[in-house]
Formats: sequence, structure tokens, C-alpha cells
Amino acid sequence: MTPALADRALVLAAGRGTRLGVLSSLRAKPALPVAGEPLVRRTLAWLARQGVREAVVNLHHRPETITAVVGDGADLGLHVRYSWEQPLLGSAGGPRHALPLLDAGRFWIVNGDTLHALDLAAMQATHARAGARVTMALVANARPDRYGGVMVEDGRIVRFVPGGTPGSSFHFIGAQLVEADVFAGLPDGQPAESVSGVYRALLAPAPSRIAAHVVDVAFYDVGTPADYLATSLAVARAEGLGDRLPPGRRARIDAGARLVRTAVWDDVTIAGDVELTECIVGDGASVPAGTRLARRVLVPAGAVEAPPGAARLGGLVVVPLAEDVRA
Repeated sequence: MTPALADRALVLAAGRGTRLGVLSSLRAKPALPVAGEPLVRRTLAWLARQGVREAVVNLHHRPETITAVVGDGADLGLHVRYSWEQPLLGSAGGPRHALPLLDAGRFWIVNGDTLHALDLAAMQATHARAGARVTMALVANARPDRYGGVMVEDGRIVRFVPGGTPGSSFHFIGAQLVEADVFAGLPDGQPAESVSGVYRALLAPAPSRIAAHVVDVAFYDVGTPADYLATSLAVARAEGLGDRLPPGRRARIDAGARLVRTAVWDDVTIAGDVELTECIVGDGASVPAGTRLARRVLVPAGAVEAPPGAARLGGLVVVPLAEDVRA
């Protein structure tokens, strides 16, 4: 008889999102709108569709931007509670702190900055067959120069290697099934890491206690602003929107403005005779008439600290979109 799917999950949403640059001053990364829907809501809806009924979201940086779009999760089909972290507790300390809320012997851990279409039932079957303490979802590492790798032997993870390591490897896509006792021995409220800390003990026996669930699924990692825009455009195409990204709430866009592959967040005003190509316009920005920009991030000057090299445009801070969104 197939065991019931583990129906509780922890969504890791506490990180500072430093690679997002000025955008991280406006929102926590999981609150970024992806083709009209905040990333964290997409993640929670995906969990609910597969049978997860209880979710905990951990919070630290800009927590109100997440709670405002998730609430109690009822409209997404699951019950959501929050694990507040002060200080930030890390990839192992966060799960340890959330254990009383999860109240489960086994649960999912899902990164709050990734999107994929992973089959959780199949992953749980891998976990059961292996008798693992942790099972991690992996894809072939297409960018070992950029991403750290995971080395696998006979279905088990044997080590983690940094980006730039020669040879083929796998890439972790941000979903795990874990036994709660992996974290239960940690002191609560103290920062701790999983891969660089707790999981080392699980790799020591032969075979290791960490199973590899290798899949071939589309995977999006929202790390940098360019990653974010590329993910938004890919999701929009998959949902039949083409290259059109729905504007945010209360956005006012003049009919004479031309927006090409551009993300517009909430409370944005864009005047006429504006042309933006592959840009991100953050919450509350007001773009003046006659603006012509390509591959830029625009945010209100009063909401952020301008980084070195930033330009000023009226009441805006403007920074380059540093990577090719087509990559």
C-alpha cells in the first residue's frame, strides 16, 4: 500500500535576497511578482495541488511583503503559519526553529526562490526506497561554472562541490523531503547550515543517508534581477501571455507608453512617450515622459540606498540589468 503523501511543508522565505540588489529593498524575494502572481503564492499553490495541507513560511527580511500576499493561505487551499526569525537562522537553523509549528516526523523543505513542476509523490517513493533521512531533488548541472554541484553514486549523494569544479554533476533545485530528527538535535534559535553543516554527518556513513531524486523538469532560479525577469517571461509564455507581463496593482500606464518585455510592479506610474525594453519597474516608481531605457531596474529614490554607479532620473534610481535575460 502506497503511504500517504507527507502533507506538511516549510517554505524558506527568510533570506535577504542580496543578489537582487536594489529590488531587495522593496520586497522579500519570494514576494516578487512572476507574470502577475507573487512567487511564494505560486509555490504554495503547487504544494496544495499535490496534497500538502499545512505549510510554514519562515520570515526575516521584509516579512510584511510576504504575509500581505499569503495571509492564512485559505484561498490557496492550505493552512499557512509563519516562523519568525531574529536573527536569520540559516538553512538548518530555520527548519529547527519551525519544528514545533510543523509538528511532523517528516516534511518537505522548499526554497522560496525557485519554480519547477516536481512530482512530490515520486520523490517520496525515492525517499522510501532508499530509507533516507534526507532526499534532495536534482537535475543535471547545465552550468557547473556558475552553480555548485552535487555528486551522486548509486542513487546517494556523496558530496557537494563548489561552482567551477571539473566534471559532470547535478544541481539541487530547492526541494527536499526530510525526517524531522535530522534537525531536532540542534539548539533552537542559533544559526546553522544544512549542506555545509548538518548534512556532513549524513554523508559520512557508507552509503550516505541522503538520497538523490534525479529528474528532468524545467527549473527556474530567481537569484539576480536578470534571473527574475527571465523567469517572469518564461512563465508568461507558458501561460499563454507571450512576452506581455501583467502590470501590478494600481499601476497607471499611459496609452502612449511602449513597454517591451518589462515587469511593472504595484503603484507604478508611467507617463506617455515612454519606451522601456527589458526593464523592471519597482513598487511606487514614477517614470517621467520621454524616458527611453533598455535593460534597467528603476526604483523610487526614497526607498533605496543608491549603489555605486547608479544613475538618477527624476525621483528614480536606475541601475543596469547586469545579465542577459535571454540566457
